Amino acid sequence: MPVGAEPGSAEGAPASTPQRRSSLIGDLRIVLAERDFRKLFNTRLVSQTGDGVLTAGVGTYVFFNASTFPSPTAGAAAFAVLYLPYSLIGPFAGVFIDRWSRRQILVWSALIRAVFVVATAAVMAAGNRGVPLYIAVLAVLGVNRFFLSSLSAALPHVVAEDKLVMANSVSPTVGGIMSSIGGILAFGLNTVTGDTERGAAVTVLVAGGCYVAAGLVATTMQRDLLGPDRTTWQPARLGEELARVAAGLVDGARYVLRQRQARAALGAIGGFGLLFGPVFLLAIILYRNYFYPSHATTAASHVAVLAAASAVGYACAALVTPPATKRVSKQAWIALMLLLSAVVTGLLGETFNQIAYLAVGFLLYLARQAMAISATTIIQEDVEDTYRGRVFSFYDMMGNVTYVAGAALFAAFMPANGKSPAIVAIAAVGFALVAAAYWLSAGGSSPSASAQRSSS
Repeated sequence: MPVGAEPGSAEGAPASTPQRRSSLIGDLRIVLAERDFRKLFNTRLVSQTGDGVLTAGVGTYVFFNASTFPSPTAGAAAFAVLYLPYSLIGPFAGVFIDRWSRRQILVWSALIRAVFVVATAAVMAAGNRGVPLYIAVLAVLGVNRFFLSSLSAALPHVVAEDKLVMANSVSPTVGGIMSSIGGILAFGLNTVTGDTERGAAVTVLVAGGCYVAAGLVATTMQRDLLGPDRTTWQPARLGEELARVAAGLVDGARYVLRQRQARAALGAIGGFGLLFGPVFLLAIILYRNYFYPSHATTAASHVAVLAAASAVGYACAALVTPPATKRVSKQAWIALMLLLSAVVTGLLGETFNQIAYLAVGFLLYLARQAMAISATTIIQEDVEDTYRGRVFSFYDMMGNVTYVAGAALFAAFMPANGKSPAIVAIAAVGFALVAAAYWLSAGGSSPSASAQRSSS
């Protein structure tokens, strides 16, 4: 399945609305005409390639090492390390991003990540799969949250306002593609190095090299190009700003609980994540401990094929969702995607067949991204602009925290080889129940009030 991406991330979400008719390639050509955008864009692409290499490198080290058989519990712990920093650190990163030079954040966070990657490689070379490894990886990903948030905050400084939607569309999309390419590259490096501890260390060092390169690319921009604007900046005590962020999140939570459509969409994303997490974990364990228990390298190569199939499904969601939501409501499309997930998981998941699991990967990732596009649009329509940023923080949390929680919950009784008809059945029934709950909580196919206003 796709590696290196940010599950549940709403970055660039405003450009995902189904009403847009421009193409990704056309938008890319337009925004690349901006010189400063090209520099920021190149910084992103190099860095996110490194993200893909790092995520897949750590994943193969935990799951596909020739000398070990990973347990479901260890896999769930790896999920927590890889995905939680994006949600838990994100809301507070903005406090610092609005105080420091964003160009300097890009430069120094890239270099600091490279240092932490070297520490991670040293831990891997020593064969450690315990707390030191997780601390090292958490350090890399924690700093990475500042890097990605700075990229988003800097974007309005390098493109004209009328091109901002296009830039928000192409930047995270192409960045995600480069992350997937980096992940596939990491699988290849892992295979070439023989799935050893030292080979895994070499793989993540490649990610460190990408981070150094990203920092160097960032230096081609002027120090004050990306803001913040010092002429309007009024500093406050750091503690006061952090407390203000926490209070704002509480206020945002109260607000979103009063918004029926947004609340239901967040619930659907969370419900899907809670069930998708254990299915993803089960698939990884199956490939390593059930399909190829004695051939870690072969298992890793087949997971790379599964990742490619899933990535294609992820991309196809952007093609099928806009025309689909012209014929049915976004609420109906989300419910249909949840039902599709139930059918796919129940019928194909129970086969425990590798070919069938390629279809599972393709269709579940298609459903996941199709839901994300629709939920993002519903939130944009239903939520006031003053609350939108906080609601998208909750969106990240619902996608990632439930994903990790589901994996951790089911890992407690998942067999060592991953083959569990009971877990697959629970997930399938769960997807169907989430579909029904969402349909009822969203009020069936009735559009939100704001959507009605926009169409009138």
